[in-house]
Amino acid sequence: MKIKWRGHASFIIEAGSKKIITDPFAEQYGYPLHPVSADIVTISHEHRDHNAVETIEGQPRIIRGAGLETMGEITIQGIASFHDKQQGQERGQNTIYKISAESIELVHLGDLGQMLSAEQVREIGKVDVLLLPVGGRYTIDAPEAVKTVNLLQPKIVIPMHYSTPHLTFELAPLEKFTANYDQIIKKPVLEISNSDLGADMKIIVLEYI
Repeated sequence: MKIKWRGHASFIIEAGSKKIITDPFAEQYGYPLHPVSADIVTISHEHRDHNAVETIEGQPRIIRGAGLETMGEITIQGIASFHDKQQGQERGQNTIYKISAESIELVHLGDLGQMLSAEQVREIGKVDVLLLPVGGRYTIDAPEAVKTVNLLQPKIVIPMHYSTPHLTFELAPLEKFTANYDQIIKKPVLEISNSDLGADMKIIVLEYI
């Protein structure tokens, strides 16, 4: 599996012959919009920094909301959650996606704005790679992100949805989250197989493309 960060909550996940893009953003949010195509696009919620499907080339299958979807050997499970701590009354619903491919369980939390319930943790189940919002304001903040890591016990954590030089609105910096860990690994791209996961958790910060 190959994972690239486009910026914000958008990743390119290559698994087998398929390319998945999560939460594509519109131009006004500051990140460069390089031409990119996909077989599958997942949308965690209907805000323009997460649902700009028109920016993705090709004829991708668009996945929204809770439920189970399959494409070849890839399974994608949508798990209902909230974009805020008031059961969606402030910012609505959010969908967590669990992508199972190449014997790797990858979870994209979208714009999670609540602490996970015990039921949600059970529904998510095993997590190998966790794509985790850490910037606060519209999502969980750094201390809540650390608690979420402790709940889900992933092998690899990739932070997302935090302040960068390109982003056009204010979020907390990455360092509020990474300061809680002793070792941070920086990579332009993450390429992994199940045998690479190891026993110890790793925090991996990707460069956006």
